Amino acid sequence: MLRTKQQGPTVASIRKAIQQGLDRPDSPAPSVSLSSRTAHTAPDLFEQANVNFTEKKWVWVPHEKEGYIAGYVVKEEANDAVVVHLMTGRDVAVNINETEKVNPPKFEKVEDMADLGYLNEASVVHNLKQRYASNMIYTYSGLFLVAVNPYYNLQIYGADYVAAYKNKKRNEVTPHIFSIADAAFHDMLHSKENQSILITGESGAGKTENTKKVIQYLTAIASDHKAQSGLTVTGHSLEQQILSANPILESFGNAQTIRNNNSSRFGKFIRIEFNLAGQIAGANIEWYLFEKPRVTGQSKQERNYHVFYQFMKGADK
Repeated sequence: MLRTKQQGPTVASIRKAIQQGLDRPDSPAPSVSLSSRTAHTAPDLFEQANVNFTEKKWVWVPHEKEGYIAGYVVKEEANDAVVVHLMTGRDVAVNINETEKVNPPKFEKVEDMADLGYLNEASVVHNLKQRYASNMIYTYSGLFLVAVNPYYNLQIYGADYVAAYKNKKRNEVTPHIFSIADAAFHDMLHSKENQSILITGESGAGKTENTKKVIQYLTAIASDHKAQSGLTVTGHSLEQQILSANPILESFGNAQTIRNNNSSRFGKFIRIEFNLAGQIAGANIEWYLFEKPRVTGQSKQERNYHVFYQFMKGADK
């Protein structure tokens, strides 16, 4: 049995530091590789600066708007004071204890942030931002998968991607929500024990969409197991019924807010049951913390649940 659960909030500092990159209208077209390394990359920090990393003492300096800006120490003074030449061209005086160390170029856009030589907040934010600029929205952090909402559709969830991640080890493919789902599925089959996937984040982070992708992947590989057993997968199959339940849940439980046009106003606990052959045997969806007051009143610039507007649009005049 596999279970997924949504919960919030996430670390606000990461969102603040990469916010400027999230809404960029000039974002490059989607180009995500199925192999363990992608060929489509943005220039790294030191390519942009046209400098040699080994010749300088690089540090991250906190910045009110950018989160952090990289630079190198040009002068060391008494009482831990240093002068840092920033990538922006400015020289600033700071206390060395307020800075963080910059990782060497070989760690640029690393797939697992647990591999970073200097694991600090600045390096985490920078790595996520650099990967996002290359349309790599998924990044591992040890056992966890970090997802950055691209705010537009990336063509990385089709049948070709399902096939690419099926039965693949984590180090054989790029970070992806499908890889997490595949690992949970096979751990369940091999250990004969229940597995859980916890999807957490603040409003608009992508919890609902990634939950749907987990369900999409599990139903797809379960259908493959059914087909291998000689059974037919039809439009009325249990797999299709599970997928069809999501739009109904969103109609009754999602609404437009200031931050998110399709915000889930409740938590979901989804249980998918499998038999020993890896075929879906049942499913159950529980909801909790439903925002009932929204039915009778909404904040300014927010709306009621989608279902009421759908009723009005479909009603006879």
